[in-house]
Amino acid sequence: MTEQKVDQVVFDIGGVLLDWSPDYLYEELIPDQEQREHFLTKIATPVWNQQQDAGRPWAEAVAELTSLHPEHAEWIEAYDTGWLKMAKGLFEDTAAVLSELRELGVPTYALTNFSEEKWAVAQETFPILAGFDGEVVSGTERTVKPGEKIFRILLERYDLDPARSFYMDDKQYNVDAARAVGFEAELFVDGQTLRNQLRDRGINLRP
Repeated sequence: MTEQKVDQVVFDIGGVLLDWSPDYLYEELIPDQEQREHFLTKIATPVWNQQQDAGRPWAEAVAELTSLHPEHAEWIEAYDTGWLKMAKGLFEDTAAVLSELRELGVPTYALTNFSEEKWAVAQETFPILAGFDGEVVSGTERTVKPGEKIFRILLERYDLDPARSFYMDDKQYNVDAARAVGFEAELFVDGQTLRNQLRDRGINLRP
């Protein structure tokens, strides 16, 4: 019998459980690829969006950016009002792993860069996101990955041993940050790879 190496599993959300991308919305709103890329890389940028992940209210974010780019007011507002259209759905293979972990009684946690407002929307829309044993959401805590602080919040709030906690993320710099704090951490590839990584660490998931 394989020795149990991890006791709990910590999930990133976007890119791991939730298939989320601004392109899903803006391919409809801005059919021209060059124009769309300009808007999403120069105006409604990932850095701008991350400020909402760090706790800035969406109304404030939209108003500020609209004042700078009034000609794009409609597209900027859509980032907020049309946010759910950016969430294509769950990655079913990852969701299946999460469900099986819960069936086995393995504690599961969420550690995610996510707007507090949109996290509530996501949980209502995708109920599997509301069933974690604990969650740390950057927008609520007002601190984001890959900063060490958000990992420490998770460990201290739920009294977790990082060496016995498995964490996966679709961004290598977040994986590196988790490892620096002591987590068992791997870059997310797909649900089957995750399943294998957990089995290798002693969790008795189906092959």
